[in-house]
Amino acid sequence: MRISELVERTGVPLATVKFYLRQGMLPAGEAVSATRAEYGEEHVRRVGLIRALSDVAGLPLGRVKEILDLIDGPEDSAPGLFDALGQAVAALPPYLEDAQPPYPRAEAAIAAIGQVYDERYAAVAQLERALEAVEAGGIPMTDERLQVYAEHLRAMAEYDLSRMPDEGGREAQLGYAVLGTALYDPVVAALRRLAHQDVAAGRLGVEETPKGT
Repeated sequence: MRISELVERTGVPLATVKFYLRQGMLPAGEAVSATRAEYGEEHVRRVGLIRALSDVAGLPLGRVKEILDLIDGPEDSAPGLFDALGQAVAALPPYLEDAQPPYPRAEAAIAAIGQVYDERYAAVAQLERALEAVEAGGIPMTDERLQVYAEHLRAMAEYDLSRMPDEGGREAQLGYAVLGTALYDPVVAALRRLAHQDVAAGRLGVEETPKGT
């Protein structure tokens, strides 16, 4: 397909598609002449992925490119799955480039639930900042809450990784792990908020909640 059809298929403006191409976020099409290139379904999927990461996950385009680079990099220089997950999390908000260990709150919480971790993993600093915030807000993390959260979150992590593709090699596994981390965080947050509403409705005796007007 020509670039005009790619624009039509994806609903993304031509200027934006060209920007993706210039930034290396969208692979170049197959040149068929000096002034024309052909694009395929993989380009349609990639544009959709970029939009999902930027619009749904809310990532700045610079962070989107970091995630795509993890997936697109040469296999011989690609990070291992454990390191790739760490780099993917670093591309997700909150961004704490200035954070430095030690992280006493986070380390105590992780130790309490018995998880393996690397303090260089961005999520450790993110957890430290989050625990600081809940303390400052007057609702510090209790041991009971921590254990309840950990039990369910570990079950989610076990399920996610059990569905990692066996086919497609390292690239497919990296893509699944990295993109799953980036794209499913908003899903988990939204479902938790809806669960709060459902539980509150039950406790308040609300038989049916409004479904819009």
